[in-house]
Amino acid sequence: SYIHLYMPFFLKQLGMHPDWQFVDVYGMEPELLSMVPRPVCAVLLLFPVTEKYESFRTEEEERIKATGQDVKPSVYFMKQTINNACGTIGLIHAIANNREKINFETNSSLKKFLEDSLSMTPEERAKYLETYEAIRVTHESSAHEGQTEAPSIDEKVDLHFVALVNVGGHLYELDGRKPFPVNHGETTDDSFLEDAIGVCKKFMERDPEELRFNAIALSAA
Repeated sequence: SYIHLYMPFFLKQLGMHPDWQFVDVYGMEPELLSMVPRPVCAVLLLFPVTEKYESFRTEEEERIKATGQDVKPSVYFMKQTINNACGTIGLIHAIANNREKINFETNSSLKKFLEDSLSMTPEERAKYLETYEAIRVTHESSAHEGQTEAPSIDEKVDLHFVALVNVGGHLYELDGRKPFPVNHGETTDDSFLEDAIGVCKKFMERDPEELRFNAIALSAA
């Protein structure tokens, strides 16, 4: 995925110390998961947006609205209003919900964005990102640096990113296209990678003909 190619450049540009890094998850089997350096504090899943997925997303939203769910107020969630910024938003979700663990350079544009937006609503955060040149420009320049055929910010792409994070012992799926975070149940720091991959497998099972799934983990370097 092109996001993985430009991720180290992107993180450096945003002023993140390299003590956490994104690594590929080469497969969902236990022996392949054992190759991922621990601890893991977030997983980003790249997946195709298909008709099957969209109908599931509608059903899921209606079900959660009807039955309710527990979402801790400390979960940092933002909406996506910039067309092709799902990689950027996935990255912000991954880092914002682990901000206590991550070290930033003093003048980090991402650190400033997170501090400024902590008290905002998910919609206000999306609007703020639209005006926040430092991250937008980095997203566009790194997209072009990473790969020549990287989609432009306006291009319609049928691949989408979600972030999976552990906040307060619960595994949340954060997707700026959804109206709220999705709570996937309890998790621990030790079982987080396996639990997050369990959620990824559900995405794959819903679309068995599809092969375009890719998971990357935010791991301690």
